[in-house]
Amino acid sequence: MITVFGSINMDLISTTERLPEPGETVTGTSFSTAPGGKGANQALAARRAGSAVAMAGAVGSDEFAAPATALLAAAGVDLSFLKTTDGPTGTAMILVGGDGENVIVINAAANGTLTEKDALAAVERMSPGDLLMLQLEVPAPAIRAALEAARRKGVTSVLNTAPLTPEAAELGALADIVIANETEFERLVGAEELGSEGRIAMLKTHHDKTGQTMVITLGGDGVIAMHDDAFFRIDALKIDPVDTVGAGDTFCGYLASALEQGLSFEAAAHRASVAGALACLKPGAQPSIPTEDEVKARL
Repeated sequence: MITVFGSINMDLISTTERLPEPGETVTGTSFSTAPGGKGANQALAARRAGSAVAMAGAVGSDEFAAPATALLAAAGVDLSFLKTTDGPTGTAMILVGGDGENVIVINAAANGTLTEKDALAAVERMSPGDLLMLQLEVPAPAIRAALEAARRKGVTSVLNTAPLTPEAAELGALADIVIANETEFERLVGAEELGSEGRIAMLKTHHDKTGQTMVITLGGDGVIAMHDDAFFRIDALKIDPVDTVGAGDTFCGYLASALEQGLSFEAAAHRASVAGALACLKPGAQPSIPTEDEVKARL
């Protein structure tokens, strides 16, 4: 069983031929809405990958609450952990350029109401050997409480250190498995501009010191990782991206699901890498998450 403790958003998405420079106005080519939030995205990815998943988080009392959770409900994610608060549901305003790159502004809203009590309630319902997934779009005290409770209970914790926050290094040290991009990894280990070889050396040093499983996503350059004293490099599936929103969350959800299903770490990372790439071929975060059959067909 996988429990995701994290954010739930409604994404407001505008596409444009190129992203604007600071102070510049550009013309959009389309507008759409879609359910999102890093927590919800990862929960849906893990569910589409074949795992039983529960989502713990918060939505508001507004008109966005139902559509923000619609795909989770349709996929069979357990939503009994959710709470409803007065006020708005979280939102993300997303601009997507013609090359698939994006810029995002997040409004926490209901996500910001999650507390240590909510975290402890979510972990209390879990069993030793279950897997807990977290990200950094909800308050740090709640994340810390969830990680500490998971360790006490024998639950394996997976922390995606995005979006990067001042507490990322402290919280990362509490997780069993950490998933970061190259910028986040440098912040976690207190280094800058490591370069390819320096990054690998620091990854190995960090693993030797902590024993943590550390996964670094490198976009089109694939993934590098340390797990149980072994180094792994996973090449990326070559694609022409349409929209990279949600690719990282898809990777996280598929990796967690594959590990929960008992795949070797290398096989799990390979599957997750393919899934993350396929998520770039459609617009939107949750609508673009591939199904288990689609991923298996491209493996």
